Amino acid sequence: MELLIVFKLLLLLRGRAFMSQSKDHNDPEANTDQLLYHNCPINEKSRCNSDTGKKSLTCDFCGKSFKNKYNMNQHHRIHTGEKPYSCETCGKGFYVSSSLKSHKTTHTGEKPYSCKTCGKSFTQRGSLTIHMRTHTGEKPYHCKTCRKIFTCSSHLSVHIRTHTGEKPYCCKTCGKMFTYRSQLFGHIRTHTGEKPYHCKTCGKMFTYNSHLCNSESRCNSDTGKKSLTCDFCGKSFKNKYNMNQHHRIHTGEKPYSCETCGKGFYVSSSLKSHKTTHTGEKPYSCKTCGKSFTQRGSLTIHMRTHTGEKPYHCKTCRKIFTCSSHLSVHIRTHTGEKPYCCKTCGKMFTYRSQLFGHIRTHTGEKPYHCKTCGKMFTYNSHLWRHMKTHTGEKP
Repeated sequence: MELLIVFKLLLLLRGRAFMSQSKDHNDPEANTDQLLYHNCPINEKSRCNSDTGKKSLTCDFCGKSFKNKYNMNQHHRIHTGEKPYSCETCGKGFYVSSSLKSHKTTHTGEKPYSCKTCGKSFTQRGSLTIHMRTHTGEKPYHCKTCRKIFTCSSHLSVHIRTHTGEKPYCCKTCGKMFTYRSQLFGHIRTHTGEKPYHCKTCGKMFTYNSHLCNSESRCNSDTGKKSLTCDFCGKSFKNKYNMNQHHRIHTGEKPYSCETCGKGFYVSSSLKSHKTTHTGEKPYSCKTCGKSFTQRGSLTIHMRTHTGEKPYHCKTCRKIFTCSSHLSVHIRTHTGEKPYCCKTCGKMFTYRSQLFGHIRTHTGEKPYHCKTCGKMFTYNSHLWRHMKTHTGEKP
C-alpha cells in the first residue's frame, strides 16, 4: 500500500515538470529576460561580444586591443571624428553620451557635488572624487612600465602613450597622427587657415596662443625705458603687458585655469607647464644625468648645476644666481618689497608661501596632520616639530 502511494506521487511530480517545460517553450513571455538581452544593442555589444580576460579585437588605425565591439566602436570615434551626441543648446558634439550629460551642466550652471574640505563644487561625482585626492594625496593608478602614479585613470592613459608611442588622433585632411587632442586641433588650423588669437595692439592674428603672447610682449615693449609703475609696490615696467601680469600677484587674479583640476594661474605659460603634471610628459632630458623636464627652460636652468654657470648677479651685493627668478626674490631682501597682499586684512608679504600660510589663519584650514595621533596643523614646519614628540627626538 505504501509503495503504491509513493509511485503515484512520483507520477504526479513528473507530470508537473512536463507541463512546466511545455509552458516555457510555448509562452512568448516565458523568456522575457533572454529576449531583452538579445534585443538590447548595448548588451549585445558589451556582454555577448565580451571575451573574458582576452582582448581579441584590434583597432585598424592604431592597433589598440579591446575586449568587445562596443568599446572598440567608441574608440574608433577618436580617429574618425564622429560625434553622435550633440548638445541641443549650443550644438557641440561628443564621442560618448556621458560627456554630453556632463557638458549640459555648463549651460545650467548646476554643480551639485561640493568638496567638504575646501568648498569647491563640481558637475559630476567622479570629478569630486578625483579632486578629493588633491587633499588626501591618493594616487591609485600606476604605470606598469615606469611605476609613476596618477590620481585618475585618464591621466595614466595619456601617460602610457609616452611609452607606446601611440598617436590616436588623426587629421582627416592629410592623415597625420598626433599623441594629444590639443596637437590635432592646432594642426587643423594649418589647413583651415583659422587664426583665433589676435593682438590688441597691432591687430595681427595668430594660430597659436603662445605666438600671441610673444607678439604682445614685443608690441607693448618700450625699448630700454621703464615708464610704467605698479600702484601697489612701485615696481617699474617697460610695457603694459608685463605690468598687467605683475598686477595679478597683488590682486590674486588667476585667469588661466586647468580643465582637469581647476587650479588657477597668473600666466598662460604656467598653465601649460602645469598640464604636464597630469599627463606625466617630460620631453626635455639632460644628456649628462638623464633627468627629464616638462619645459626647455627648466632643462636650461638644470644644466647650470653641471656647468656651474650663474649668469644673474645682484647689483647691490654682487651675489650670483643660476636663474632670474631666484635673483628677483633675492632683490626683495634689499628693497623690502612685499608684493603679496592678503585680501582679508591687507597684510603684505615678501614671499607667496608666506601669504598662503597667513591665509590659513583666517580660514582655519589645517592641511597637515600627524599620522600617529591625528592632530592637525596650519604649517608643515609645525607638523615636523610635533612629530619629534613621538620619535623622542629633541626639537
